[in-house]
Amino acid sequence: MNSGLRRREFLLGCGSLAAGALLPCAPADSADVKDDLRIQRLAWAGIRLQLLQATLFIDPLINPDAWGASLKDPLIPVDDAVGDTYVLITHAHPDHFDAKAAADALSKGGALVHPAGTNPLPVPRGARARPAALWEPQLLGDFTATAVPASDGYGDPQVSWVISAGGRRIFHGGDTLWHGHWWRIGRQFGPFDAAFLPVNGARFGWRKPVSDLPGVLTPEQAVAAAIILGARRVIPIHYGISGTAEYVEVEDPIGRLRSAAREKSLEVESLAPGAWVKW
Repeated sequence: MNSGLRRREFLLGCGSLAAGALLPCAPADSADVKDDLRIQRLAWAGIRLQLLQATLFIDPLINPDAWGASLKDPLIPVDDAVGDTYVLITHAHPDHFDAKAAADALSKGGALVHPAGTNPLPVPRGARARPAALWEPQLLGDFTATAVPASDGYGDPQVSWVISAGGRRIFHGGDTLWHGHWWRIGRQFGPFDAAFLPVNGARFGWRKPVSDLPGVLTPEQAVAAAIILGARRVIPIHYGISGTAEYVEVEDPIGRLRSAAREKSLEVESLAPGAWVKW
């Protein structure tokens, strides 16, 4: 074999390795799946992704003033992060960007990763802020996180997150409402081991004139989104508010979710705050 041909083969091989490094982890039915990724549901829309030496939080909430007595969820502490630590937020509303939760989680340093175009303040002391543009993978140690489109009920900047780690891929929807990007996200990143989706279909009266339309996914819309994404299971988040006249959830969101999911043969895993996903 001549030297020119060997050089071309070498460069092609290097290119393939570089491209592969930016791809998400293999889906759950791959032969090299590892069971070392653990996921804990936190209060409201928050979750913790745990590897042996790395921790990633999405939308952690510990501030009781965010919802007051209207939210009955126990607030799970986040000051016990292990290893390299990252806090991702879907948007800057105070029930999704809790500055105290971010400071507790990043007390030993780390990164606050936020959608490009938002400016969540204050950034925890000793941590660094890292804006994330849509569709651009963020290499966060042993995690790969990609911001994908979402639609906010107020029209404020918001993303959802695709996270790959430990041989698994998950989707976190923040408090998005229905939009037209589900198909592209599913084609680009699916299938998912789990989709954490808001389900309370809330109607709010803070913006005038009032629309009387849901500003968050309804249970039925969450099931439709999960099917399009290719999710093996849906884990409901962002529900449990009561007694607030200006923010009204659908009745029995989990019951409605289970009913809609049965029709599509989709698994529902409803977790109390503090519980861990069972793979």
